[in-house]
Amino acid sequence: MKTADWLVKEDGICCLCKSVREWDLLAEEYRLYRFLTEVEDITRLAAVEERDEETSLSGLRMLVRKLLLNCYTIKTRLPEPNQKTGVSVVMLYDELGFPMSIQTEMNLPGITSSIHNHGTWGIVTVLQGKQKNTFWQRNPTPEFPDKIDRVGERVIEPGDIISFTTEAIHSTEAVGDEPTITFNLYGETHGSKRFQFDFDKQTAKHF
Repeated sequence: MKTADWLVKEDGICCLCKSVREWDLLAEEYRLYRFLTEVEDITRLAAVEERDEETSLSGLRMLVRKLLLNCYTIKTRLPEPNQKTGVSVVMLYDELGFPMSIQTEMNLPGITSSIHNHGTWGIVTVLQGKQKNTFWQRNPTPEFPDKIDRVGERVIEPGDIISFTTEAIHSTEAVGDEPTITFNLYGETHGSKRFQFDFDKQTAKHF
């Protein structure tokens, strides 16, 4: 199965990135704790060397692909369907003081998200089903300082990885006939930078 790595920044353009060959990522006993340590190493080095998020996300995407390729237990800790809300989440790691969180999320067919950014960097991998991402860009005017415009969309399929910088704006929809399950890795959320957007009213609020 051919897979792809994608990057979305504040301009809303979904760019194809160079992927590491899976056979170069095969490892024995690569578990979650080792993944967390290596992710922390990248984020700490990025802070010391003042690297931009795009540079760090390249290494983080590689680690996510390595984890999912080698750590079978990650793919077994999946949410149960929630028929009431259509969305269910299993938190795999969330420690106070540790600047990232990991979760798997299930969305039943047809479930859509609000238009939002994450207030931090993020990496999402589809494990099952398909997820349509619609991308947006800020385009402020004197009358509507929170105005956004739609830039494009892309359907992410199993094995694909999509990454977002802090200011990237998107909305999602679970498409197809089966639930969409994703593996999500997020950095430390900055509440002052996280927004939910209303396209019809061209407004934004903290989310």
